[in-house]
Amino acid sequence: MVSASKAKREAKRAAAGKKPKKERASKKDDVTSAAEEIEQLKLQTDKDGISDRVVTGVLDSLETSRDVKLSSVSLLFHGKVLIQDSVLELNYGRRYGLLGANGCGKSTLLRSIAAREFPIPAHFDIYLLNEPAAPTEYSALVYVVREAEAEMKRLEDLVEQIIVDEGPESPVLDGLYERIEEMDPTTFETRASVILTGLGFNKHTINKKTKDMSGGWRMRVALAKALFVKPTMLLLDDPTAHLDLEACVWLEEYLKRFDRILVLVSHSQDFLNGVCSNMIDMRLKKIMQYGGNYDTYVKTRLELETNQMKQYHKQQKEIADIKKFIASAGTYANLVRQAKSRQKILDKMEADGFIEKVVEDKVFSFRFADVEKLPPPVLSFDDISFAYDGSVENRLYEHLSFGVDMDSRVALVGPNGVGKSTLLKIMTGHLQPQGGRVSKHTHIKLGVYSQHSADQLDLTKTPLEFVRDKFSSISQDFQYWRQQLGRYGLTGEQQTAQMATLSEGQRSRVVFALLALESPNVILLDEPTNGLDIPTIDSLADAIKAFSGGVVVVSHDFRLLDKVAKDIFVVENKTATRWDGSILQYKQKLAKNVVL
Repeated sequence: MVSASKAKREAKRAAAGKKPKKERASKKDDVTSAAEEIEQLKLQTDKDGISDRVVTGVLDSLETSRDVKLSSVSLLFHGKVLIQDSVLELNYGRRYGLLGANGCGKSTLLRSIAAREFPIPAHFDIYLLNEPAAPTEYSALVYVVREAEAEMKRLEDLVEQIIVDEGPESPVLDGLYERIEEMDPTTFETRASVILTGLGFNKHTINKKTKDMSGGWRMRVALAKALFVKPTMLLLDDPTAHLDLEACVWLEEYLKRFDRILVLVSHSQDFLNGVCSNMIDMRLKKIMQYGGNYDTYVKTRLELETNQMKQYHKQQKEIADIKKFIASAGTYANLVRQAKSRQKILDKMEADGFIEKVVEDKVFSFRFADVEKLPPPVLSFDDISFAYDGSVENRLYEHLSFGVDMDSRVALVGPNGVGKSTLLKIMTGHLQPQGGRVSKHTHIKLGVYSQHSADQLDLTKTPLEFVRDKFSSISQDFQYWRQQLGRYGLTGEQQTAQMATLSEGQRSRVVFALLALESPNVILLDEPTNGLDIPTIDSLADAIKAFSGGVVVVSHDFRLLDKVAKDIFVVENKTATRWDGSILQYKQKLAKNVVL
Protein backbone atom coordinates (compact mmCIF):
# COMPACT_ATOMS: atom_id res chain seq x y z
CA MET A 1 0.00 0.00 0.00
CA VAL A 2 1.34 3.52 -0.91
CA SER A 3 1.26 6.20 1.79
CA ALA A 4 -0.61 9.51 1.17
CA SER A 5 2.59 11.57 1.27
CA LYS A 6 4.29 9.28 -1.19
CA ALA A 7 1.27 9.43 -3.50
CA LYS A 8 1.47 13.26 -3.49
CA ARG A 9 5.20 13.18 -4.37
CA GLU A 10 4.57 10.77 -7.24
CA ALA A 11 1.68 12.97 -8.50
CA LYS A 12 4.00 16.04 -8.56
CA ARG A 13 6.64 14.08 -10.46
CA ALA A 14 4.02 12.96 -12.99
CA ALA A 15 2.77 16.56 -13.43
CA ALA A 16 6.35 17.65 -14.09
CA GLY A 17 6.68 14.95 -16.73
CA LYS A 18 9.12 12.90 -14.65
CA LYS A 19 9.05 9.13 -14.40
CA PRO A 20 8.19 7.56 -11.03
CA LYS A 21 11.17 6.49 -9.00
CA LYS A 22 11.98 2.82 -9.30
CA GLU A 23 11.14 0.76 -6.28
CA ARG A 24 14.24 -0.75 -4.73
CA ALA A 25 13.88 -4.41 -3.86
CA SER A 26 14.30 -5.13 -0.18
CA LYS A 27 16.89 -7.58 1.13
CA LYS A 28 13.99 -9.84 2.03
CA ASP A 29 12.80 -9.79 -1.58
CA ASP A 30 16.35 -10.57 -2.76
CA VAL A 31 16.58 -13.52 -0.38
CA THR A 32 13.15 -14.80 -1.43
CA SER A 33 13.94 -14.57 -5.16
CA ALA A 34 17.32 -16.28 -4.63
CA ALA A 35 15.66 -19.08 -2.65
CA GLU A 36 13.00 -19.50 -5.36
CA GLU A 37 15.70 -19.61 -8.04
CA ILE A 38 17.64 -22.29 -6.13
CA GLU A 39 14.49 -24.35 -5.57
CA GLN A 40 13.65 -24.21 -9.30
CA LEU A 41 17.17 -25.35 -10.16
CA LYS A 42 16.91 -28.23 -7.69
CA LEU A 43 13.53 -29.24 -9.14
CA GLN A 44 14.98 -28.86 -12.65
CA THR A 45 12.14 -26.56 -13.73
CA ASP A 46 11.86 -22.95 -14.89
CA LYS A 47 9.76 -20.23 -13.21
CA ASP A 48 6.61 -21.57 -14.94
CA GLY A 49 7.21 -25.12 -13.67
CA ILE A 50 8.26 -26.41 -17.09
CA SER A 51 11.03 -29.03 -17.06
CA ASP A 52 14.57 -27.94 -17.92
CA ARG A 53 15.13 -31.42 -19.34
CA VAL A 54 14.81 -32.39 -23.00
CA VAL A 55 14.07 -36.10 -23.38
CA THR A 56 13.60 -38.44 -26.35
CA GLY A 57 13.00 -42.17 -26.52
CA VAL A 58 11.05 -44.81 -28.42
CA LEU A 59 9.17 -47.66 -26.68
CA ASP A 60 10.25 -50.93 -28.32
CA SER A 61 8.59 -53.30 -25.84
CA LEU A 62 4.87 -54.13 -25.99
CA GLU A 63 2.48 -51.71 -24.31
CA THR A 64 1.18 -54.54 -22.12
CA SER A 65 4.60 -55.99 -21.23
CA ARG A 66 5.97 -55.98 -17.68
CA ASP A 67 9.37 -55.08 -19.17
CA VAL A 68 10.39 -51.72 -20.60
CA LYS A 69 12.75 -51.35 -23.54
CA LEU A 70 13.49 -47.86 -24.87
CA SER A 71 15.64 -47.08 -27.91
CA SER A 72 16.98 -43.77 -29.26
CA VAL A 73 17.24 -42.53 -25.68
CA SER A 74 18.64 -39.00 -25.33
CA LEU A 75 18.66 -36.65 -22.36
CA LEU A 76 19.69 -33.00 -22.21
CA PHE A 77 19.73 -30.78 -19.14
CA HIS A 78 20.19 -27.01 -19.47
CA GLY A 79 21.41 -27.67 -23.02
CA LYS A 80 24.11 -30.13 -21.87
CA VAL A 81 23.95 -33.59 -23.46
CA LEU A 82 23.90 -36.25 -20.74
CA ILE A 83 22.78 -39.26 -22.82
CA GLN A 84 22.83 -39.62 -26.58
CA ASP A 85 21.19 -42.27 -28.80
CA SER A 86 21.25 -45.12 -26.29
CA VAL A 87 19.12 -48.13 -25.36
CA LEU A 88 17.62 -48.52 -21.88
CA GLU A 89 16.17 -51.90 -20.94
CA LEU A 90 14.48 -52.54 -17.57
CA ASN A 91 13.17 -56.06 -17.02
CA TYR A 92 10.65 -57.18 -14.40
CA GLY A 93 12.30 -58.93 -11.45
CA ARG A 94 15.68 -57.25 -11.99
CA ARG A 95 17.48 -54.92 -9.59
CA TYR A 96 19.66 -52.38 -11.38
CA GLY A 97 22.52 -50.37 -9.91
CA LEU A 98 22.91 -47.04 -11.73
CA LEU A 99 26.58 -46.00 -11.94
CA GLY A 100 28.36 -42.90 -13.19
CA ALA A 101 30.62 -40.05 -12.16
CA ASN A 102 29.24 -37.16 -10.11
CA GLY A 103 27.35 -34.83 -12.45
CA CYS A 104 26.86 -37.34 -15.28
CA GLY A 105 23.06 -37.18 -14.87
CA LYS A 106 22.01 -40.20 -12.78
CA SER A 107 19.51 -38.23 -10.68
CA THR A 108 18.29 -36.38 -13.78
CA LEU A 109 17.63 -39.70 -15.53
CA LEU A 110 15.61 -40.96 -12.55
CA ARG A 111 13.57 -37.74 -12.50
CA SER A 112 12.86 -38.10 -16.23
CA ILE A 113 11.65 -41.69 -15.79
CA ALA A 114 9.48 -40.77 -12.79
CA ALA A 115 7.96 -37.82 -14.68
CA ARG A 116 7.12 -40.17 -17.59
CA GLU A 117 9.05 -38.00 -20.00
CA PHE A 118 9.99 -41.30 -21.63
CA PRO A 119 7.10 -43.29 -23.22
CA ILE A 120 6.55 -45.72 -20.34
CA PRO A 121 3.17 -47.54 -20.40
CA ALA A 122 0.49 -46.08 -18.12
CA HIS A 123 -0.05 -49.34 -16.20
CA PHE A 124 3.44 -48.99 -14.68
CA ASP A 125 3.24 -47.31 -11.30
CA ILE A 126 6.55 -45.53 -10.63
CA TYR A 127 7.83 -44.26 -7.31
CA LEU A 128 10.94 -42.06 -7.05
CA LEU A 129 12.49 -41.61 -3.62
CA ASN A 130 14.37 -38.32 -3.67
CA GLU A 131 12.62 -36.20 -1.06
CA PRO A 132 11.40 -36.68 2.52
CA ALA A 133 7.82 -37.31 3.65
CA ALA A 134 5.74 -34.19 4.19
CA PRO A 135 5.69 -32.64 7.68
CA THR A 136 2.20 -33.57 8.93
CA GLU A 137 0.20 -34.25 12.08
CA TYR A 138 0.40 -37.97 11.30
CA SER A 139 2.81 -40.30 13.06
CA ALA A 140 5.31 -42.27 10.99
CA LEU A 141 3.13 -45.38 11.30
CA VAL A 142 -0.14 -43.63 10.38
CA TYR A 143 1.57 -41.81 7.50
CA VAL A 144 2.74 -45.07 5.90
CA VAL A 145 -0.61 -46.84 6.46
CA ARG A 146 -2.59 -43.92 4.97
CA GLU A 147 -0.32 -43.89 1.91
CA ALA A 148 -0.90 -47.64 1.54
CA GLU A 149 -4.67 -47.12 1.72
CA ALA A 150 -4.42 -44.41 -0.94
CA GLU A 151 -2.37 -46.73 -3.15
CA MET A 152 -4.95 -49.51 -2.83
CA LYS A 153 -7.74 -47.15 -3.84
CA ARG A 154 -5.64 -45.98 -6.82
CA LEU A 155 -5.20 -49.59 -7.96
CA GLU A 156 -8.92 -50.34 -7.61
CA ASP A 157 -9.81 -47.19 -9.58
CA LEU A 158 -7.26 -48.15 -12.25
CA VAL A 159 -8.84 -51.61 -12.59
CA GLU A 160 -12.27 -50.03 -13.13
CA GLN A 161 -10.87 -47.62 -15.72
CA ILE A 162 -9.09 -50.38 -17.66
CA ILE A 163 -12.26 -52.52 -17.70
CA VAL A 164 -14.14 -49.54 -19.19
CA ASP A 165 -11.39 -48.67 -21.70
CA GLU A 166 -10.04 -52.09 -22.70
CA GLY A 167 -12.57 -54.63 -21.41
CA PRO A 168 -12.34 -57.31 -18.70
CA GLU A 169 -9.97 -59.43 -20.81
CA SER A 170 -7.13 -56.86 -20.76
CA PRO A 171 -3.80 -58.64 -19.99
CA VAL A 172 -2.83 -55.77 -17.69
CA LEU A 173 -5.58 -56.69 -15.20
CA ASP A 174 -3.92 -59.91 -13.97
CA GLY A 175 -0.98 -57.99 -12.58
CA LEU A 176 -3.23 -55.40 -10.94
CA TYR A 177 -5.44 -58.07 -9.31
CA GLU A 178 -2.26 -59.68 -7.97
CA ARG A 179 -1.11 -56.34 -6.54
CA ILE A 180 -4.47 -55.69 -4.82
CA GLU A 181 -4.52 -59.19 -3.32
CA GLU A 182 -0.97 -58.73 -1.99
CA MET A 183 -1.85 -55.41 -0.31
CA ASP A 184 -4.20 -57.10 2.26
CA PRO A 185 -5.46 -54.17 4.43
CA THR A 186 -5.76 -56.38 7.53
CA THR A 187 -1.94 -56.54 7.74
CA PHE A 188 -1.20 -52.86 6.93
CA GLU A 189 -0.23 -51.78 10.44
CA THR A 190 1.86 -54.85 11.25
CA ARG A 191 3.80 -54.74 7.98
CA ALA A 192 4.35 -50.97 8.21
CA SER A 193 5.70 -51.44 11.76
CA VAL A 194 8.19 -54.09 10.59
CA ILE A 195 9.52 -51.84 7.82
CA LEU A 196 9.77 -48.74 10.02
CA THR A 197 11.50 -50.73 12.76
CA GLY A 198 13.97 -52.10 10.21
CA LEU A 199 14.76 -48.52 9.16
CA GLY A 200 15.59 -47.55 12.73
CA PHE A 201 12.32 -46.43 14.34
CA ASN A 202 11.57 -47.57 17.89
CA LYS A 203 8.31 -47.73 19.87
CA HIS A 204 8.57 -44.01 20.66
CA THR A 205 9.73 -42.53 17.34
CA ILE A 206 7.29 -44.64 15.29
CA ASN A 207 4.44 -42.64 16.90
CA LYS A 208 6.15 -39.26 16.50
CA LYS A 209 4.45 -36.76 14.16
CA THR A 210 6.32 -36.26 10.91
CA LYS A 211 6.20 -32.48 11.41
CA ASP A 212 8.37 -32.97 14.52
CA MET A 213 11.00 -35.05 12.70
CA SER A 214 14.25 -33.96 11.08
CA GLY A 215 14.62 -34.19 7.31
CA GLY A 216 16.66 -37.39 7.67
CA TRP A 217 13.95 -39.17 9.65
CA ARG A 218 11.22 -37.96 7.29
CA MET A 219 13.32 -39.41 4.46
CA ARG A 220 13.14 -42.75 6.26
CA VAL A 221 9.35 -42.43 6.43
CA ALA A 222 9.27 -41.79 2.66
CA LEU A 223 11.48 -44.85 2.10
CA ALA A 224 9.20 -46.97 4.32
CA LYS A 225 6.21 -45.84 2.27
CA ALA A 226 7.95 -46.82 -0.99
CA LEU A 227 8.94 -50.25 0.33
CA PHE A 228 5.44 -50.89 1.70
CA VAL A 229 3.62 -49.91 -1.49
CA LYS A 230 6.01 -51.98 -3.68
CA PRO A 231 5.47 -50.15 -6.98
CA THR A 232 6.09 -51.84 -10.32
CA MET A 233 9.12 -49.60 -10.77
CA LEU A 234 10.98 -48.34 -7.69
CA LEU A 235 13.63 -45.64 -8.21
CA LEU A 236 15.91 -45.00 -5.23
CA ASP A 237 18.40 -42.13 -5.31
CA ASP A 238 21.06 -42.82 -2.66
CA PRO A 239 18.61 -44.39 -0.15
CA THR A 240 21.30 -45.13 2.46
CA ALA A 241 22.38 -41.47 2.77
CA HIS A 242 20.36 -40.92 5.97
CA LEU A 243 20.72 -44.42 7.42
CA ASP A 244 23.04 -45.86 10.06
CA LEU A 245 24.95 -49.10 9.50
CA GLU A 246 22.25 -51.21 11.13
CA ALA A 247 19.47 -49.79 8.92
CA CYS A 248 21.72 -50.16 5.84
CA VAL A 249 22.14 -53.87 6.57
CA TRP A 250 18.37 -54.27 7.01
CA LEU A 251 17.65 -52.39 3.76
CA GLU A 252 20.19 -54.47 1.85
CA GLU A 253 18.54 -57.69 3.05
CA TYR A 254 15.08 -56.31 2.16
CA LEU A 255 15.95 -55.03 -1.32
CA LYS A 256 17.77 -58.17 -2.44
CA ARG A 257 14.30 -59.80 -2.30
CA PHE A 258 12.56 -57.05 -4.30
CA ASP A 259 10.80 -58.87 -7.16
CA ARG A 260 9.72 -56.02 -9.45
CA ILE A 261 11.87 -53.39 -11.18
CA LEU A 262 14.38 -51.58 -8.97
CA VAL A 263 16.75 -48.86 -10.19
CA LEU A 264 19.15 -47.83 -7.48
CA VAL A 265 21.76 -45.08 -7.26
CA SER A 266 24.24 -45.89 -4.51
CA HIS A 267 27.88 -45.06 -3.96
CA SER A 268 28.49 -48.04 -1.69
CA GLN A 269 30.12 -50.95 -3.50
CA ASP A 270 29.19 -53.20 -0.61
CA PHE A 271 25.50 -52.27 -0.90
CA LEU A 272 25.47 -52.62 -4.70
CA ASN A 273 27.06 -56.06 -4.44
CA GLY A 274 24.46 -57.19 -1.93
CA VAL A 275 21.38 -55.90 -3.76
CA CYS A 276 21.87 -55.68 -7.52
CA SER A 277 21.39 -58.29 -10.24
CA ASN A 278 22.38 -55.91 -13.07
CA MET A 279 24.37 -52.70 -13.52
CA ILE A 280 23.73 -49.64 -15.72
CA ASP A 281 26.78 -47.49 -16.43
CA MET A 282 26.28 -43.88 -17.58
CA ARG A 283 29.55 -43.09 -19.30
CA LEU A 284 30.66 -41.09 -22.34
CA LYS A 285 27.04 -39.91 -22.84
CA LYS A 286 25.93 -43.51 -23.34
CA ILE A 287 24.00 -46.10 -21.35
CA MET A 288 25.89 -49.38 -21.04
CA GLN A 289 24.27 -52.38 -19.33
CA TYR A 290 25.91 -55.36 -17.63
CA GLY A 291 24.67 -58.52 -15.95
CA GLY A 292 25.68 -59.27 -12.36
CA ASN A 293 26.48 -57.20 -9.28
CA TYR A 294 29.13 -54.48 -8.94
CA ASP A 295 32.13 -56.83 -8.64
CA THR A 296 30.96 -58.77 -11.71
CA TYR A 297 30.54 -55.46 -13.59
CA VAL A 298 34.14 -54.44 -12.77
CA LYS A 299 35.48 -57.79 -13.97
CA THR A 300 33.34 -57.87 -17.14
CA ARG A 301 34.13 -54.27 -18.06
CA LEU A 302 37.88 -54.87 -17.62
CA GLU A 303 37.73 -57.96 -19.86
CA LEU A 304 35.74 -56.10 -22.54
CA GLU A 305 38.03 -53.07 -22.49
CA THR A 306 41.18 -55.22 -22.56
CA ASN A 307 39.85 -57.06 -25.62
CA GLN A 308 38.78 -53.74 -27.22
CA MET A 309 42.29 -52.31 -26.81
CA LYS A 310 43.80 -55.44 -28.38
CA GLN A 311 41.46 -55.08 -31.36
CA TYR A 312 42.17 -51.33 -31.50
CA HIS A 313 45.95 -51.79 -31.65
CA LYS A 314 45.58 -54.60 -34.22
CA GLN A 315 43.39 -52.38 -36.44
CA GLN A 316 45.67 -49.36 -36.04
CA LYS A 317 48.65 -51.46 -37.20
CA GLU A 318 46.63 -52.73 -40.16
CA ILE A 319 45.64 -49.14 -41.08
CA ALA A 320 49.26 -47.97 -40.80
CA ASP A 321 50.47 -50.88 -43.01
CA ILE A 322 47.82 -50.13 -45.66
CA LYS A 323 48.66 -46.40 -45.70
CA LYS A 324 52.39 -47.20 -45.94
CA PHE A 325 51.83 -49.55 -48.90
CA ILE A 326 49.61 -46.99 -50.70
CA ALA A 327 52.23 -44.28 -50.18
CA SER A 328 55.02 -46.49 -51.59
CA ALA A 329 53.05 -47.86 -54.55
CA GLY A 330 54.35 -45.20 -56.93
CA THR A 331 53.25 -45.45 -60.58
CA TYR A 332 53.83 -49.14 -61.20
CA ALA A 333 50.62 -50.46 -62.76
CA ASN A 334 50.37 -53.69 -60.73
CA LEU A 335 51.14 -51.85 -57.46
CA VAL A 336 48.64 -49.10 -58.27
CA ARG A 337 45.92 -51.75 -58.71
CA GLN A 338 46.85 -53.26 -55.34
CA ALA A 339 46.91 -49.79 -53.74
CA LYS A 340 43.39 -49.07 -55.01
CA SER A 341 42.21 -52.43 -53.69
CA ARG A 342 43.69 -51.68 -50.27
CA GLN A 343 42.20 -48.20 -50.29
CA LYS A 344 38.78 -49.85 -50.70
CA ILE A 345 39.55 -51.98 -47.62
CA LEU A 346 40.42 -48.80 -45.71
CA ASP A 347 37.26 -47.05 -46.94
CA LYS A 348 35.13 -50.01 -45.79
CA MET A 349 36.78 -49.92 -42.35
CA GLU A 350 35.91 -46.23 -42.07
CA ALA A 351 32.33 -46.80 -43.26
CA ASP A 352 31.85 -49.59 -40.71
CA GLY A 353 33.38 -47.40 -38.00
CA PHE A 354 36.90 -47.69 -36.67
CA ILE A 355 37.41 -49.49 -33.37
CA GLU A 356 37.63 -46.76 -30.75
CA LYS A 357 40.37 -46.44 -28.19
CA VAL A 358 39.13 -47.09 -24.64
CA VAL A 359 38.57 -43.84 -22.76
CA GLU A 360 39.77 -44.35 -19.23
CA ASP A 361 37.77 -42.92 -16.34
CA LYS A 362 39.14 -39.69 -14.92
CA VAL A 363 40.80 -40.53 -11.64
CA PHE A 364 41.86 -37.74 -9.32
CA SER A 365 43.61 -37.99 -6.01
CA PHE A 366 43.52 -35.36 -3.32
CA ARG A 367 45.44 -34.95 -0.10
CA PHE A 368 45.00 -33.20 3.17
CA ALA A 369 48.00 -30.98 3.86
CA ASP A 370 50.82 -32.40 6.00
CA VAL A 371 50.68 -30.96 9.50
CA GLU A 372 52.93 -30.57 12.49
CA LYS A 373 53.04 -33.63 14.77
CA LEU A 374 51.56 -33.00 18.20
CA PRO A 375 52.55 -35.15 21.18
CA PRO A 376 49.75 -37.10 22.90
CA PRO A 377 47.29 -36.58 24.40
CA VAL A 378 45.90 -34.46 21.53
CA LEU A 379 42.21 -34.83 22.41
CA SER A 380 40.92 -36.81 25.37
CA PHE A 381 37.69 -37.40 27.29
CA ASP A 382 37.98 -38.24 30.95
CA ASP A 383 34.86 -39.71 32.58
CA ILE A 384 32.44 -37.41 30.74
CA SER A 385 28.65 -37.42 31.02
CA PHE A 386 26.24 -35.60 28.74
CA ALA A 387 22.50 -35.01 28.25
CA TYR A 388 20.92 -32.35 26.04
CA ASP A 389 18.60 -31.27 28.82
CA GLY A 390 21.24 -31.78 31.53
CA SER A 391 19.20 -34.43 33.35
CA VAL A 392 20.67 -37.68 34.65
CA GLU A 393 17.80 -39.84 33.30
CA ASN A 394 18.24 -38.57 29.71
CA ARG A 395 22.01 -38.93 29.48
CA LEU A 396 23.43 -40.05 26.16
CA TYR A 397 26.81 -40.68 27.81
CA GLU A 398 27.91 -41.65 31.28
CA HIS A 399 31.52 -42.03 32.51
CA LEU A 400 32.94 -42.08 28.98
CA SER A 401 36.72 -42.04 28.60
CA PHE A 402 38.10 -41.79 25.07
CA GLY A 403 41.13 -40.38 23.24
CA VAL A 404 42.31 -39.24 19.79
CA ASP A 405 45.97 -38.75 18.81
CA MET A 406 47.76 -37.82 15.59
CA ASP A 407 47.92 -41.41 14.37
CA SER A 408 44.27 -42.25 15.24
CA ARG A 409 41.94 -43.65 12.59
CA VAL A 410 38.79 -44.10 14.67
CA ALA A 411 35.39 -45.28 13.34
CA LEU A 412 32.31 -44.65 15.46
CA VAL A 413 29.46 -47.08 14.70
CA GLY A 414 26.04 -47.72 16.19
CA PRO A 415 22.36 -47.00 15.46
CA ASN A 416 21.02 -43.50 14.86
CA GLY A 417 20.13 -41.57 17.98
CA VAL A 418 22.76 -43.04 20.28
CA GLY A 419 24.97 -39.96 20.03
CA LYS A 420 27.69 -40.44 17.41
CA SER A 421 27.30 -36.95 15.96
CA THR A 422 26.85 -35.61 19.49
CA LEU A 423 30.24 -37.06 20.42
CA LEU A 424 31.83 -35.17 17.51
CA LYS A 425 30.16 -31.94 18.68
CA ILE A 426 31.58 -32.45 22.18
CA MET A 427 35.02 -32.86 20.55
CA THR A 428 34.64 -29.52 18.73
CA GLY A 429 33.35 -27.73 21.82
CA HIS A 430 29.93 -26.95 20.33
CA LEU A 431 28.49 -28.99 23.20
CA GLN A 432 29.77 -29.07 26.78
CA PRO A 433 29.55 -32.19 29.00
CA GLN A 434 27.83 -31.94 32.36
CA GLY A 435 30.45 -34.11 34.03
CA GLY A 436 34.06 -35.08 33.45
CA ARG A 437 36.69 -33.22 31.45
CA VAL A 438 37.60 -32.72 27.78
CA SER A 439 41.32 -31.98 27.28
CA LYS A 440 42.79 -30.56 24.05
CA HIS A 441 46.35 -29.83 22.99
CA THR A 442 46.94 -26.09 22.78
CA HIS A 443 47.90 -26.37 19.09
CA ILE A 444 45.05 -28.62 18.00
CA LYS A 445 43.13 -27.40 14.95
CA LEU A 446 39.96 -29.36 14.21
CA GLY A 447 38.49 -29.68 10.73
CA VAL A 448 34.87 -30.85 10.49
CA TYR A 449 32.91 -32.36 7.61
CA SER A 450 29.28 -33.10 8.49
CA GLN A 451 26.12 -34.13 6.68
CA HIS A 452 25.15 -30.44 6.68
CA SER A 453 28.50 -28.96 5.61
CA ALA A 454 27.14 -28.13 2.14
CA ASP A 455 24.58 -25.81 3.80
CA GLN A 456 27.38 -23.24 4.15
CA LEU A 457 27.59 -22.92 0.35
CA ASP A 458 25.90 -20.01 -1.40
CA LEU A 459 24.21 -21.96 -4.19
CA THR A 460 23.66 -18.81 -6.27
CA LYS A 461 27.45 -18.52 -6.70
CA THR A 462 29.87 -20.62 -8.71
CA PRO A 463 32.50 -22.69 -6.85
CA LEU A 464 35.17 -20.36 -8.18
CA GLU A 465 33.41 -17.25 -6.87
CA PHE A 466 32.61 -18.85 -3.52
CA VAL A 467 36.11 -20.04 -2.58
CA ARG A 468 37.73 -16.80 -3.79
CA ASP A 469 35.30 -14.70 -1.74
CA LYS A 470 35.65 -16.90 1.36
CA PHE A 471 39.45 -16.90 1.26
CA SER A 472 39.97 -13.46 -0.30
CA SER A 473 42.94 -12.79 1.98
CA ILE A 474 44.84 -15.73 0.45
CA SER A 475 44.42 -14.81 -3.21
CA GLN A 476 42.13 -12.98 -5.62
CA ASP A 477 43.59 -14.81 -8.61
CA PHE A 478 41.00 -17.01 -10.32
CA GLN A 479 43.74 -19.22 -11.79
CA TYR A 480 45.01 -20.03 -8.29
CA TRP A 481 41.52 -21.09 -7.18
CA ARG A 482 40.99 -23.09 -10.38
CA GLN A 483 44.01 -25.18 -9.38
CA GLN A 484 42.75 -25.64 -5.81
CA LEU A 485 39.30 -26.83 -6.98
CA GLY A 486 40.87 -28.99 -9.69
CA ARG A 487 42.66 -30.99 -7.01
CA TYR A 488 39.27 -32.11 -5.75
CA GLY A 489 37.90 -33.17 -9.11
CA LEU A 490 36.05 -29.95 -10.05
CA THR A 491 37.25 -28.89 -13.49
CA GLY A 492 36.21 -26.77 -16.45
CA GLU A 493 32.52 -25.89 -16.59
CA GLN A 494 31.89 -27.29 -13.10
CA GLN A 495 33.99 -24.48 -11.61
CA THR A 496 31.94 -21.77 -13.31
CA ALA A 497 28.45 -23.34 -13.01
CA GLN A 498 25.99 -22.06 -10.42
CA MET A 499 26.31 -24.45 -7.47
CA ALA A 500 22.55 -25.06 -7.39
CA THR A 501 22.96 -26.87 -10.75
CA LEU A 502 25.75 -29.13 -9.47
CA SER A 503 25.13 -32.61 -8.12
CA GLU A 504 25.34 -33.32 -4.40
CA GLY A 505 28.68 -35.05 -4.93
CA GLN A 506 30.12 -32.07 -6.81
CA ARG A 507 29.07 -29.71 -4.02
CA SER A 508 30.68 -32.09 -1.51
CA ARG A 509 33.95 -31.72 -3.39
CA VAL A 510 33.77 -27.96 -2.88
CA VAL A 511 33.36 -28.57 0.86
CA PHE A 512 36.38 -30.90 0.92
CA ALA A 513 38.42 -28.22 -0.84
CA LEU A 514 37.38 -25.73 1.86
CA LEU A 515 38.27 -28.22 4.60
CA ALA A 516 41.73 -28.84 3.16
CA LEU A 517 42.41 -25.10 2.86
CA GLU A 518 41.90 -24.74 6.61
CA SER A 519 44.86 -27.15 7.23
CA PRO A 520 43.45 -28.97 10.29
CA ASN A 521 45.60 -31.46 12.22
CA VAL A 522 42.62 -33.55 13.41
CA ILE A 523 39.69 -34.19 11.04
CA LEU A 524 36.18 -35.21 12.14
CA LEU A 525 34.11 -36.73 9.33
CA ASP A 526 30.36 -37.26 9.80
CA GLU A 527 28.95 -39.25 6.84
CA PRO A 528 31.53 -37.92 4.35
CA THR A 529 30.57 -40.27 1.48
CA ASN A 530 27.01 -38.99 0.94
CA GLY A 531 26.64 -38.08 -2.73
CA LEU A 532 30.22 -38.99 -3.69
CA ASP A 533 30.83 -41.40 -6.57
CA ILE A 534 32.85 -44.57 -6.00
CA PRO A 535 36.20 -43.30 -7.42
CA THR A 536 35.92 -40.18 -5.22
CA ILE A 537 35.27 -42.34 -2.14
CA ASP A 538 38.40 -44.32 -3.01
CA SER A 539 40.34 -41.04 -3.27
CA LEU A 540 38.96 -39.97 0.11
CA ALA A 541 40.10 -43.27 1.65
CA ASP A 542 43.59 -42.78 0.22
CA ALA A 543 43.69 -39.19 1.54
CA ILE A 544 42.67 -40.34 5.03
CA LYS A 545 45.33 -43.05 5.06
CA ALA A 546 48.03 -40.61 3.89
CA PHE A 547 47.03 -37.80 6.29
CA SER A 548 49.65 -37.02 8.94
CA GLY A 549 47.02 -36.00 11.53
CA GLY A 550 44.24 -37.81 13.40
CA VAL A 551 40.87 -38.83 11.93
CA VAL A 552 37.52 -39.74 13.50
CA VAL A 553 34.86 -40.93 11.06
CA VAL A 554 31.15 -41.74 11.29
CA SER A 555 29.97 -43.48 8.11
CA HIS A 556 27.45 -46.01 6.81
CA ASP A 557 29.91 -47.04 4.07
CA PHE A 558 31.36 -50.39 5.16
CA ARG A 559 33.98 -50.35 2.41
CA LEU A 560 35.37 -46.95 3.44
CA LEU A 561 35.56 -48.05 7.08
CA ASP A 562 37.22 -51.32 6.07
CA LYS A 563 39.89 -49.33 4.23
CA VAL A 564 40.68 -46.67 6.82
CA ALA A 565 39.60 -47.67 10.36
CA LYS A 566 42.32 -48.84 12.76
CA ASP A 567 40.01 -48.70 15.78
CA ILE A 568 36.25 -49.32 15.78
CA PHE A 569 34.12 -48.12 18.68
CA VAL A 570 30.48 -49.20 19.06
CA VAL A 571 28.41 -46.38 20.56
CA GLU A 572 25.62 -47.84 22.68
CA ASN A 573 24.45 -48.09 26.29
CA LYS A 574 25.69 -44.55 27.06
CA THR A 575 29.33 -45.30 26.25
CA ALA A 576 31.71 -46.20 23.39
CA THR A 577 33.17 -49.73 23.47
CA ARG A 578 36.06 -50.97 21.33
CA TRP A 579 35.04 -53.64 18.77
CA ASP A 580 37.73 -56.32 18.56
CA GLY A 581 36.81 -57.67 15.13
CA SER A 582 36.77 -56.14 11.62
CA ILE A 583 34.01 -53.89 10.30
CA LEU A 584 32.82 -56.73 8.03
CA GLN A 585 32.50 -58.98 11.08
CA TYR A 586 30.41 -56.22 12.68
CA LYS A 587 28.21 -56.20 9.58
CA GLN A 588 27.74 -59.97 9.82
CA LYS A 589 26.67 -59.54 13.44
CA LEU A 590 24.04 -56.97 12.39
CA ALA A 591 22.79 -59.17 9.54
CA LYS A 592 22.04 -62.00 11.97
CA ASN A 593 19.57 -59.73 13.79
CA VAL A 594 17.61 -58.66 10.70
CA VAL A 595 13.84 -59.19 10.87
CA LEU A 596 11.91 -58.86 7.57
